[in-house]
This record gives sequence, structure tokens and C-alpha cells, in this order.
Amino acid sequence: MNPHLPLSFVILCCFVCLSSFGQTEDKPIPNHFFFIPEITLGKTMEANTDFPETSLQKGVFFSFGRYNFETDKEWAARLNYPKTGLTIGVTDFGNIDKVGLAYSIMPFMEFQILKKRINHLNLQIGIGTSYMDTQYDPLDNEFNKAITTKFNWSFRSFFYYDLFQQNTTSWRLGAGYLHHSNGHTRLPNQGLNSFVASVSVKFNDRDFDDFGFIKREFPKTSEAYMTYRFGIGQNVLSETFNTKKEVYSFSASTGKIINNTFKIGAGFYYRFYEHYYDYIKSNETLVAEQLPHFRDNPFGYASNFGLYVTSELLIGHVGFEFDIGLNVYKPFYKIDWQLNQGYSYEEYGQTFEVLGELDWYYEIKRTISSRLGLKYYLYSTNKRPKHNVFLGAHINANLGQADFTELSLGYVYRFNFKEKH
Repeated sequence: MNPHLPLSFVILCCFVCLSSFGQTEDKPIPNHFFFIPEITLGKTMEANTDFPETSLQKGVFFSFGRYNFETDKEWAARLNYPKTGLTIGVTDFGNIDKVGLAYSIMPFMEFQILKKRINHLNLQIGIGTSYMDTQYDPLDNEFNKAITTKFNWSFRSFFYYDLFQQNTTSWRLGAGYLHHSNGHTRLPNQGLNSFVASVSVKFNDRDFDDFGFIKREFPKTSEAYMTYRFGIGQNVLSETFNTKKEVYSFSASTGKIINNTFKIGAGFYYRFYEHYYDYIKSNETLVAEQLPHFRDNPFGYASNFGLYVTSELLIGHVGFEFDIGLNVYKPFYKIDWQLNQGYSYEEYGQTFEVLGELDWYYEIKRTISSRLGLKYYLYSTNKRPKHNVFLGAHINANLGQADFTELSLGYVYRFNFKEKH
């Protein structure tokens, strides 16, 4: 097993953040940077029944970012010049003893939206990692089933409105959503969800009137590509089988890169779950009672095959990826579902186990897979390299429920470049 997997996510986030401030070869105008201190207030939602009572949630965040006006950045022009950067912060969930604090680091992108109807409205999206100083404990903190690991995935989505701007400063009001969870690397993992409001001020490195630039027009282009990816992930099977074990994966896909910014395609994946294999080899209860034939081929029945479609936003060295797929073959998920959706109770001094029901919702979650995460490319996609390699960190899910957290290494080959007229 790999106990240092969460640290790898932190390292990948640092690569992504550094690329946000990287230099470009073509700099007809100076780079523009900004700094934003922010105070947030809101409410931590109850993660489970009898969740510890929380007071007002409080947070302090600092964002460091840049404007992307350089004319060599095609992705920036295609996306109407979004801002990119890094947010770090501390969140007090309103109960220091039982829920604790989160120390977060998240790369972000910020887009100006609805410009023709609501001027000065922006949408910011960030994904990264957080260190949580308080976790679930069956003896000392049994009612906090939200967080069970120190390192967790973090996500934030905020709307900001610029109230007024003067010289180099801009005062802003914000409203948004925060999420923290560990990607099914230990249970329980209900996750922490919060809704907050914020006040912030953006300090620019120069006066707003000095931001003039000439927007460059890029020709429409299309390129075919092929990608191969190898991954190693970690998850747990259930609260009873609650130790991390590996998930090994391979994927291949092909598709189009549109305007050197939008990547779309389709492919297949194969996964092997170590937890599934060990459960079968040990002839655990549900295999012995329901599916004894699994013992004839434990490797095969611990495997998963599927087809998927993929979408990715290319921004230099960084890619933001979302996939959705169909599990063509995942036979062990029947046992997985029964273990995780069931419950136990005590009566007359005995403990009784109730298995999860194989209903319509089970069929949907067994069938639909999804994947969300970040990639860091060795060579900037601005330069359209024919050969490229990447390091990725993703959370994989059954429908929307976390399945396993994964690090991957991949290769991309581009061919058949075409300029549209």
C-alpha cells in the first residue's frame, strides 16, 4: 500500500499553482498580478444524524493570481481571458473540538459571466486539497462521520460581485459553496458541505486604466489525438473492511482537440480492485452465501471494464478533466453495494446485519461511472507538442459517490492537424 498518496496530491497542486504564474515566450504587454484577502462567514451543514452542533462558520483566505493577457495564450482568448491563481486558507467549521479546522490549498480559475446583463459578476472554481486537524474517532468523536482522514479533496465554487473599483483596488461581495471529502480512502466519509458569504478586496499590481491590450484572433483548428493512461488508486471496501488497498487501472482514448483548448473524446478503461480480490480469495460471507462461483476466477470477478466519454479544458501545462462512462462489467459491485448500503442493529444481546437492497438506484450506480480531476503536462499545450506526458490526480465515482482516489501517468500523441476556413 502507499501511505503517501495524499502527499502526492499536494505536490501536484503545487505544480498546477506554479504553472499559473509561469512565464510565456511572447510578452507584448507586462504581466498583471493581483492579491485578494477574504473573510467568509456561513454554515456547516449536518453530515449525518446526530452530527456535532456547529455555530457560525468562519474562514480566512488569501488568493494570489494573474491576468492572462499574453497573446500567445490561445486558451485565454478562447475563454475570454479568465484569471488563474492559487487560494490558501483556514476554515473554522464552528466546533473546534469535534469538527476542527481545515487548512486548504486550491488552484482556481475565475471567469467574468453575464457581462451583457450583470457587469462585474464573476464565477470562481477551485479544486485542491485540505489538511483537517480533527477526524472521526469511534470512541472520542463518534458523531462526526464527515471526515476520517487528515488529507482530503477540497472544492469551492463562488460568485463574486465587484461593488466598486478605484485605482488599484476592487471591493467584492461573494457567495459560494465549499466541499471536503477523502475520496473513499477511509470510511465513514460523509463529507463536509458549507454555504458561505464573503467580503474581499482585490489589490492589483497597477491601475485598472493600464490594463489595455489588443485581443488576438486565432484561426479555428482541429487535431486528432490518442491517450494512454496507467493509474494506481486507493480505497476501502466498507467500514468493516476499512484499510486502504490499491486499485490498478489502464485506459485508452481518442478524440479531437478543438482550437487547442477543448479536448473531447471517447475510450475504454480496465480496473482491478485489490479489495474485491482479497474478499473473494478469503471466501468472505457474501461470496460464500451468494456467489461461490467467484472463487473459480477471483482475478476476473475483481475486475471492471467500461466505456467513457471525456472532456478536458487545456490551459498551458494544466488540464481540468471530467469523464462520464458506463460500467460494462463490474460483477463485484453487487457485494460492494450490499455492504455499504446496509446497517446493523442490536436486539436481545445480539448484533444483526441488514444488507443494502438491490433496487433501481443500485442499478443506476452500478452502471454509471464518473471521474474528475487535474492533470499537469510536462510540455505546455500552448505549443501543440506532438508528444506529451502528464501526471494526474483524480477522484473516481459510481455516479456521484466516491469510489477511489487515483494518481496516474499518461501519454498523449497528436496528429492530423487541420486549420478550418
